[in-house]
Amino acid sequence: MAVLVGLLLGFFQGMRHAFEPDHVVALSTMIADARSVGRRVTYAAFWGLGHAVMLLVVGAILMAGRARLSERIDASFEVAVSLMLIILGGRALLQIAKGARVQGEGSHSTWRSMGPLAMGMVHGLAGSGALTALVMARLPSLSLGVAFMLLFGVGATLGMSLLAGVAGGPIKRVLRWRFGMGALLGTTGSLSLALGALWLGPAVTHALGVP
Repeated sequence: MAVLVGLLLGFFQGMRHAFEPDHVVALSTMIADARSVGRRVTYAAFWGLGHAVMLLVVGAILMAGRARLSERIDASFEVAVSLMLIILGGRALLQIAKGARVQGEGSHSTWRSMGPLAMGMVHGLAGSGALTALVMARLPSLSLGVAFMLLFGVGATLGMSLLAGVAGGPIKRVLRWRFGMGALLGTTGSLSLALGALWLGPAVTHALGVP
């Protein structure tokens, strides 16, 4: 029973993890220019898939070797997340500069899948070290540890997808306004740039081993 509760905790922890500031900001920036609920949920699902895959791969390797990710490597992944947020923010603001338009159903097919997938993989790398250390401390069995991380990934994917779906109503109302798209992209892009810049300095410092 204790093991089952622990595994279920992994699922709900994953859902909670989906609502952390960097995830919310990154997803908001990615879905800002998508009109349909289906497209927004697709973005979120691909993000969750990339996130879950990297957590499982890195976590399983670390658990199998009974190893921990060094602080400097973990900080390097945080640098990647910070840069990703800055890039996403810059992309949103660039769309405004070019005259933002709602994407057509047939456009940006590559970004629709590969972009969010790559973003999720970066986030998964950044969180893999801390999560694996937590799992190894509580679930010494490799199989149980992998199961926990799988459920964590599923929970995070579901949480992001729900967030993207719920955001549909407010986004639809904003887009009815003549300047709604620009306002939406400007807000999400600025938040993404600000958060990325705020995190970048400390992350670089830790990655370089500067005290």
